[in-house]
Amino acid sequence: MGRSAILREARHDGPERSCVVTRAVKAPEDLIRFVAGPDGVIVPDLRRKLPGRGVWTSLSAGTVAEAVKRKAFERSLKAKVIVPADLPAMIDRLLVRDALQALAMANKAGLVQSGFSKVEAMAGAGRCAAVIEASDGAEDGRRKVSQALHRAGLARESEGLKPRNIPVISFFAATDLELALGRPHVIHAALAPGPAAEAFLSRWRRLVRYRTDDAGDAGPDDASEPGDRDDQTTEAAGPKAAGPKA
Repeated sequence: MGRSAILREARHDGPERSCVVTRAVKAPEDLIRFVAGPDGVIVPDLRRKLPGRGVWTSLSAGTVAEAVKRKAFERSLKAKVIVPADLPAMIDRLLVRDALQALAMANKAGLVQSGFSKVEAMAGAGRCAAVIEASDGAEDGRRKVSQALHRAGLARESEGLKPRNIPVISFFAATDLELALGRPHVIHAALAPGPAAEAFLSRWRRLVRYRTDDAGDAGPDDASEPGDRDDQTTEAAGPKAAGPKA
């Protein structure tokens, strides 16, 4: 069994829930849970910890929008509830905030380097778990970092090693990165391997899946597993595919 299949099997080992729209049965981490608040307003429960009866949808902006359109929350709860019209965009903002908070924690753990020269050097040496680029950064800088990643892949191939699949993440604007990292003018950042880095990548993958309508249970997850595929970099659901800015 391949590594991707093992990861999928481990992730789906345990209780499962069904999407209120598609009826697809999935593991809780592959869904979004909602509850009705004390005021009767539907609330996204991203951590799956809020009290009350839960309603679940697939991890997909399109599915959430369909649930709103079909009044699926009211039918599932068998009660009159208030569903915010902008619920899909609200969840997008929450997922973005969640990812940026995780990036801030990775930074506090000493796993984030910023500045073009440092990032280019880390990328060229193949020492990073991911590269983060501001969505409004200059194309020339992105090209140079991409070339550094390519050189690192060629170096590994020359040693008979499989190229590492290093995600290139361009979801966040420079102002978002500046706030998360507590430093000015952040256009390029590199994430060193470590538990806090994995926590950020996990949240980023959920955001990718949400914005790309959960394109397969293992799509973005597996695409970010180093050494699991031959391709070297991944950039999915960037700003043009994104929901509202956080």
